[in-house]
Amino acid sequence: MNLNEIKTIGIAGAGVMGSSFAQIFAKYEYQVAVYDVADEILEKSRKLIELNQQTLVEQGELTQEQSNAIKNRMQFGRDMKVMADADFIMEAIVEKMDIKQDFFSKLSEIIREDTIVTSNTSGLSLTEIAKSVKNPERFAGMHWINPPHLVPLVEVICAKQTSDETARLVFDLAIAAGKKPVMVKKDIPGFVLNRIQFAVLREAMHIVESGASSIEDVDNVLKYGLGMRYAAIGPFETADFGGLDTFHNITCYLLEDLSDTKKPAALLEDLVKDGHFGVKSGKGFYDYSDGKDKEAIRRRDTLFIKLAKCLWG
Repeated sequence: MNLNEIKTIGIAGAGVMGSSFAQIFAKYEYQVAVYDVADEILEKSRKLIELNQQTLVEQGELTQEQSNAIKNRMQFGRDMKVMADADFIMEAIVEKMDIKQDFFSKLSEIIREDTIVTSNTSGLSLTEIAKSVKNPERFAGMHWINPPHLVPLVEVICAKQTSDETARLVFDLAIAAGKKPVMVKKDIPGFVLNRIQFAVLREAMHIVESGASSIEDVDNVLKYGLGMRYAAIGPFETADFGGLDTFHNITCYLLEDLSDTKKPAALLEDLVKDGHFGVKSGKGFYDYSDGKDKEAIRRRDTLFIKLAKCLWG
């Protein structure tokens, strides 16, 4: 399989991520087959795609005609065989190892032996998942960042079984879909982005729980300080600009005081126990009830679009 032979993309899982994947590839004129187990999930996916497309049209990123063409390149189905003829398959189902292994075992029986298969897992062992894939050298991780139709980063992760040719093809397909891929050569838990993200979140919750600052102000520190900086230059570049001697001196006294807890913060535990999961449940660290969820999604997407225009044209 080479990049030019990839014409049809199969998407397993019609949730938030899978719905975005479908739009991305349809935008670049791939035919897309979306699979999920229930009609209500597929219908919710169609509605989410409609909302996302509406925002892109409103922001001038697409014309209505282009948006219609994108939607017409998608088909949806509850039978896994909807992906049988796909050249490239992306899995975005529930984050449980046994479910993923069962899925890939069944998938392997209905697809061609040269079809490239990938998982969007956020941190499960790809080497373990690959054990259920027939011809596992054609399998790799392809971790996209929410919302993937707006965020350019894609992590391409090599399982122990992944061939160099497969890794390069997945990397090149990400570029063909307008993304900024990075290669993760070792199958480490959480890969790169989530290891950094959860280190930041752990310290952010520690600061709030200690009473040093509020949830809103910690978010503002990231949005108006670190977030703006890291959107343009990374942590190693930031250290170079700040002076490695200065960063070394700060490291010597600050690391001792940073959180190194190995358990979820009570702040997070209590919300989850009460069924408050964030935007999808109407409440998390913030309130999203009475239609504020849709407004929050629109606002986030609008800001991401504006940021992308500023940074990457």
